[in-house]
Amino acid sequence: MSSTKSPTPGPVASVVQGDVLDTPRAGPLALRGSVLRVGGYGGGMLLALVSAPLLIRHLGQVGFGHYVTAIAIVTIAASLTEGGVNAVALREFASQTGNKRDSLMVHMLGIRIVLNVLGVLGSVAFALIAGYSSALVLGTAVAGVGVMTQSTQSLLSIPLQGTMRFGWVAGADLLRQAVSTTLIVTLVLLGAQLVGLLAVAIPASLSALLLTLWLVRGTMPLRPAFDLRVWLPMLRETFPFAIAIALNSVYFRMTVVIVSLIASELQAGYFSTSFRVVEILIFLPALVVGAAYPIVARAERDDPDRFRHATQRIFELSVLAGVWIALGLELGAGFIVEVLGGAAAEPAAAVLRIQGLAVMGTFVAIACTFPLLSLRRHRELLFANAFGLVVTLVLALSLVPVLEARGAAIATLGAELALASTLTLVLRRARSDLRLPLSSVPVALVAGLAGLAAGRLSGLQPVLEVLIGSVVYAGVLTLLGRFPPEVGHALRPHRVVDGDV
Repeated sequence: MSSTKSPTPGPVASVVQGDVLDTPRAGPLALRGSVLRVGGYGGGMLLALVSAPLLIRHLGQVGFGHYVTAIAIVTIAASLTEGGVNAVALREFASQTGNKRDSLMVHMLGIRIVLNVLGVLGSVAFALIAGYSSALVLGTAVAGVGVMTQSTQSLLSIPLQGTMRFGWVAGADLLRQAVSTTLIVTLVLLGAQLVGLLAVAIPASLSALLLTLWLVRGTMPLRPAFDLRVWLPMLRETFPFAIAIALNSVYFRMTVVIVSLIASELQAGYFSTSFRVVEILIFLPALVVGAAYPIVARAERDDPDRFRHATQRIFELSVLAGVWIALGLELGAGFIVEVLGGAAAEPAAAVLRIQGLAVMGTFVAIACTFPLLSLRRHRELLFANAFGLVVTLVLALSLVPVLEARGAAIATLGAELALASTLTLVLRRARSDLRLPLSSVPVALVAGLAGLAAGRLSGLQPVLEVLIGSVVYAGVLTLLGRFPPEVGHALRPHRVVDGDV
């Protein structure tokens, strides 16, 4: 008889063994999870709004361009070495149980750690080869450590996501942003420069990692496994998806690198200001749709009708949400840029109005990606994202030398719309019984144009213009019978059951 004591179970241990994904509670929990994650993310953005203006003004347009360039490089490196690990691990966590699930998770954790090391080394190597300054190279290194720590924390949060415990996930994200904001404000006041400000990512991500470790203890093994014989079959299956994820991140952020190499430093600063806003917002579709991903993955295995219905609703909701976010950016771009960068950043507003439209494509692309991943259509995802990269390179290399920051924004928009269109076509062909509600696209665009006209014609303060435009948008959708009932369901008071957080 072994005398070894079992690890003390964390706050979610009591529900990990349950099959909440198979119960009627799964749908409401997914809706509530979307609200919690978006709410937590919104809280994080409000915190970032405290530090971002100080950061941009402290570094200046040129210095902030260097800051965003370093972040873009390490994010690209993280995506190139992501290996599709987190998304695949969540899919398998939702569809496996017992020892098989535990074995998969410890090997995924081992893969995650090795790929993180490669990501940091790769990002530093690129910065050296590109001939960046020593401060930017060192800043890239410390930012890389922070981003890779965050990637590990994301993998360890899978037991929380897989059991629909999105309150804890949102809490960890909010903690990371709170630590980041506090440190950035403190360092700016102390006069810190580029490297110190980029290093903030390390303690911020570490705080979220420690909280997540405490939450998931006892729900999954926390000791990574390193066995190449086990890894190779896993990586062989997911390799096309891993490349697809890498290409997706590369093509979106490649414009930052191209602008930094081709355009003037001032234009790179304008584009970086716009890009930073859009980069924050493009995480929203992943948060919203990702809350339903465990349900989609389980339904694909067990219930084709449920899978079809969930996919159709996710697609329509993503179209409506994407147009609404783009509407807000069109009306509020000038105000956002003024708050972030002051009068010196005013030219970035025109860039943001162009690039903000790309969010529509991002929502649709994410809505198609998760069902395709559930269907294991890894090669189709690879080809679609490769197409997006080609579109980005062709447009950016053609337009940036002429239009500089605006040309890069147009390239981003073209790539996102091309990817969304391609993935929509692929998803329609993946299942013969799947009828995507494409009629929602023209309806959303008509409502969006009505909201844009109403906001602009009001001539009020930009925040009020956004509010008026949003009300008109919702009103037109209601008149056309397309206002999503899920909004009301998600906002209803929720009774806590079994310690839901």
